[in-house]
Amino acid sequence: MRHLIAFVFCALFCQACTEPNPAFVVEEDSGIHTTIWGDSTGQLLSTDLFLNYPADSFLTEFEIGDIVTVAIVGYDTLEMPVVESTNDVPIAGFSLSAVSGAERLMLAIHYGEAAEVLKISDVKTPIKVTVKMKDKGGYLFGIDIMRHVQYMSLYKESYPELSIQDFANFRKVHTTGMGANKLYRSSSPIDYSIGRNHYADSLAKEAGIATFINLTDTEIYARSYQNFDSSYYSSQDAVFLSMPVQFYSMPFKVGLATGFRYMIEHEAPYLVHCTYGMDRTGFTIAVLEALMGATAEEIQADYAQTFINYFTVIDDMQVSLNAHQIDFYKAVVLKNLQSVYHAEGIDIPDLSNANWASATEKYLQKLGMTAEEISALKEKLK
Repeated sequence: MRHLIAFVFCALFCQACTEPNPAFVVEEDSGIHTTIWGDSTGQLLSTDLFLNYPADSFLTEFEIGDIVTVAIVGYDTLEMPVVESTNDVPIAGFSLSAVSGAERLMLAIHYGEAAEVLKISDVKTPIKVTVKMKDKGGYLFGIDIMRHVQYMSLYKESYPELSIQDFANFRKVHTTGMGANKLYRSSSPIDYSIGRNHYADSLAKEAGIATFINLTDTEIYARSYQNFDSSYYSSQDAVFLSMPVQFYSMPFKVGLATGFRYMIEHEAPYLVHCTYGMDRTGFTIAVLEALMGATAEEIQADYAQTFINYFTVIDDMQVSLNAHQIDFYKAVVLKNLQSVYHAEGIDIPDLSNANWASATEKYLQKLGMTAEEISALKEKLK
């Protein structure tokens, strides 16, 4: 019999429950059942969601690295890995954390608020959850990558095989539908903390970038960077969006729409950046690529290039990612688009054959952009 664990769900850093936990019930046909709740008023005490089932008991049925299907009755059904920490999954990824000795399991999003995304505000009425095995050990390779591959360096000498462009994570976006020399991406041309800003700024000047989309900084903070006033960046149009690394959040969504409207109002070539040009930039560029008609393979290849440019620096020298590691990062970007779009009510059942352009137009409409604005943005990028 396939293992089935059913829970009732609440979020609780709870020292204040007013009743004892019920005993676990084991039924041969339906698995293990339990009921939990929030505080005495039924309020959630965390934006992570805690399943009041002991991790050690859970780990007799499942193991770290398994992929499970989590059905939250009345809310959603999601697939996610069993891990020890949310850091074991990429940014925006869901996970079910099972830490040995912990009284409860935790359903969370890496840089996200699970309760908000799933629209769960209280547990006055118990919310049932089931967890089933999807793929035994299917995420063990992902855990290994997240824990042991993501080393990078500040110094060009650590990357002898990379061009200056790749070291700065600077490149033209040339996926299907994108106009020539219209859109670029890079690490920050102004933030000196990762050792790439001078390269990125010089490359931006060489490319004739007219408009910078800064996803990370406020304008005041950006202007406080050392040598900002003497940079090429400072002489061009720029919008400063100060977006969090939380793709599901309202500040991120508002910032995304604001940045796209700024692009409509200003001239190409555009350069989108955050700090590394990795997470916020990776998602933003994927949205623009998808909007313009890029294939899934093109979106994946461009996204993975960032990780090829940064990762696996061992003993101060980069070792190339292998094909399996690259495939892992290729999978991340489509999963992120699928998950974020799904949170807005836009379902992508088949990642490889999806109509990404249509789905992305619907996503931008969910962010408040009008059909006229979306059309104008596409015209700017043709």
